[in-house]
Amino acid sequence: MSLPIGPVGEAGYIPVKTGDWSTAKPVISEKCNFCLLCWEFCPDGVIKQVAGKRVEVDYDYCKGCGICAHECPVKAIEMVEQNG
Repeated sequence: MSLPIGPVGEAGYIPVKTGDWSTAKPVISEKCNFCLLCWEFCPDGVIKQVAGKRVEVDYDYCKGCGICAHECPVKAIEMVEQNG
């Protein structure tokens, strides 16, 4: 028996949408100093650098694990409960 190859994207990123099961999401505030530790520690590669000194989260694929918020040295990321 062989298993099919799973969905794999760039640099080990696994593009699987979280759907409705994610209960929290990271929200990045203006306190962000663009150190990119959130990007470095994100296990799912959903944090992207956008237009110079701004980061954004792809909520379609974010699992809401909170590692980014935990690792942020200036506490610029808050985990917020998802609605519905």
